[in-house]
Amino acid sequence: MVAGALKALYFFSGIMIFSVILTWMERKQSALMQDRIGANRASIFGIRAMGLPHMIADAVKMMMKEEYVPPQSSYWLHALAPWFSIVSAFLPMAVIPFGSYLVVGGRKIDLVLIHMDVGLLYALATASLAIYGVVIAGWVTRNKWAILGSLRGGGQFIAFGAVLGLALVGCVMVYETLDLKEIVEWQNTTFVGGWLPRWGLFYQPLAFLLFLIIGIGETKRIPFDIPEGESEIIGYFVEFSGMRFGAYFLADFIETIMVAMLIVTLFLGGWSIPYIQNIPGHPNLTGILHMLIFWLKVWVIGWFLLLVRWTLPRFRIDQTFRLAWENLLPLALLNAFLTAFFILLW
Repeated sequence: MVAGALKALYFFSGIMIFSVILTWMERKQSALMQDRIGANRASIFGIRAMGLPHMIADAVKMMMKEEYVPPQSSYWLHALAPWFSIVSAFLPMAVIPFGSYLVVGGRKIDLVLIHMDVGLLYALATASLAIYGVVIAGWVTRNKWAILGSLRGGGQFIAFGAVLGLALVGCVMVYETLDLKEIVEWQNTTFVGGWLPRWGLFYQPLAFLLFLIIGIGETKRIPFDIPEGESEIIGYFVEFSGMRFGAYFLADFIETIMVAMLIVTLFLGGWSIPYIQNIPGHPNLTGILHMLIFWLKVWVIGWFLLLVRWTLPRFRIDQTFRLAWENLLPLALLNAFLTAFFILLW
């Protein structure tokens, strides 16, 4: 009980801190790419620290802004809608292993909040609940522009969600399990010859590319931010202000971390370290090293997703749906058939 509570506290507090840091990373990274200075005005006792105090300033600003609820809206649904998005982003993380194990008081503690035999299925199912936060946000405000944005968001979730499951069919064939812990342990070896990591990236390169594209679409960020594209529509959370708006803003970054964690777990070996499986005689040191490696990989993928965010232009809504249904879906089916063919052949 105590160990589980401590793991949950460590895990979710780490995710919240990481998501807030991502807001700073995005501002500074976009400034660097656009030859600007970026956020650097806020200070604490005269210390600017490369704009880091802006994270605190933004949070204080959100909490002090007025919470406006349209008179025609349901107050409770308006208050709960942003938390649908946040909770649906947190739920898949519960089954993602963020390390191997630690030994405390002679007891082995697995570094995963919930160990499930069908962890991958659970992660996909709970991640799909994010559609409720988007659809309810537009519907509850009775604003036609917000409703339009939520409908676009719902259509995008359906289009990419249909491809998401098929894209991972090949991975399930290779790993022969839905248990994310076993998937990471399967990758914690090397190829024959010992020179290349046995990561899913090398067994399923097409699935990796498909999942990366779909993951960006599931986070509703450029180039797939059609639910809130400023140049086309107002957006599904136009009637939200204060911390409720901040909750939607924060949910996008939590979803980015969730997608990065799934990519690392399924294709980049999770917490495993190439060529170093453990440190003999030091299980706790090995477990801590595994945790550091896992978060380092997640940080790199998160940085890459921000890089894409500030590099590509926005797709039109018809281009987004055509990409999903006419291009990604056939490629996902092709990957599944090719994987089955090679498994039967060898």
